[in-house]
Amino acid sequence: MKKILGYFLRGLLILAPIALTSYILFAFFHWLDTIFDINGVPGLGLGLMIVMLTLLGFIGSQVRPFIVLGERILNRLPVVNILYSSIKDIFDALLGEEQKFNCPVLVKVFAGTECYKIGFVTQDTMKAMHRPDLTAVYFPDSYNFSGELLLVPRENVTFLDLPSAQVMKFVVSGGVAKL
Repeated sequence: MKKILGYFLRGLLILAPIALTSYILFAFFHWLDTIFDINGVPGLGLGLMIVMLTLLGFIGSQVRPFIVLGERILNRLPVVNILYSSIKDIFDALLGEEQKFNCPVLVKVFAGTECYKIGFVTQDTMKAMHRPDLTAVYFPDSYNFSGELLLVPRENVTFLDLPSAQVMKFVVSGGVAKL
């Protein structure tokens, strides 16, 4: 009976990540496809969305003044400006031309200990806060899409010569993924 339970658990460990990943991707693409549901043809809405986003990106790169004008209007609206600028900054940090999470570091958390956290430098110096000795480091949470920002003394920061995507995967997985 113990062997059968072991086989069952091993099968679950093999199937669960594949099944959950497949389900999440399917649900996400299905949701995208239903946004533009065209005569019930599967995939047509998703294809149309991809074409429209690509076309919007092309037009946006050609008519930059209109984008800037739209952003100025959004930034002047109360409450909307906070929401819009925060979301825009996150997308720029992850996908923009000047990606912010591309400098992984190891930070000594407490002086006198050998306790470290892995994070990403988002600002090399905090001169704007009159603290040029501090570095802004973002620490993503494991198994979550959140994190915390700490300002740490520069001498506690060790830059890692590793691909940032690999380090992010390691941190988000709770240290389970291989570096």
